[in-house]
Amino acid sequence: MSLLQPQTLYTVEEYLAFERTAEERHEYLDGEIYAMAGESLEHGRICMNLARIVSNQLLGKPCGLLFKDMKVRSGPDPKPGRVTKSLFSYPDLLVVCGEPKVHDRHRDVLLNPTVIIEVLSDTTEAYDRGEKFRRYRTYLASLTDYLLVVQNQPVIDHYRRLPDNRWELASVEGLEASLHVASIECTLRLAEVYDRIRFPDPTPPPPDEEASA
Repeated sequence: MSLLQPQTLYTVEEYLAFERTAEERHEYLDGEIYAMAGESLEHGRICMNLARIVSNQLLGKPCGLLFKDMKVRSGPDPKPGRVTKSLFSYPDLLVVCGEPKVHDRHRDVLLNPTVIIEVLSDTTEAYDRGEKFRRYRTYLASLTDYLLVVQNQPVIDHYRRLPDNRWELASVEGLEASLHVASIECTLRLAEVYDRIRFPDPTPPPPDEEASA
């Protein structure tokens, strides 16, 4: 992400008014507005695969998938006319169970996601694993599961909220593996998640010094 205007702070109202007319997507973090980078071919394909898999498994259930253009607010109710310490983000995929709760009449900012899925990239991985996840688990009481899907190898990290409000991490790896998200009764088979994805060739090991001597 790149900062829109350094040293310029915006209220939530200013951000939303700007964002609702912008051609590109931007996120809001503590008064600053960041332009979102475009996605790679692999990122787009993984997102589409996930959307197809999850939406098909949610048919007839009380949970529904939201994709790409729905924002999530991770922060307290903003004070009118004041810069607010808050995050407005665009997760790659969202699942909401029951009646969606929204920020205002525009109904484009969700307050109660159940599951958030992010497809990682080199430029956002540290943020998705760090500050963004901290905001999600602090302010989104409805959130039960946070999934991080690695882009350049078949790996999914699954953070699950426990009854005592701690978070547990389980990772699955390999195209033969699968991940079950119990909160929405959805199973992700990694072979399907990574359908049509070509992984980079592994880096060859360094030559053996003794063999070359």
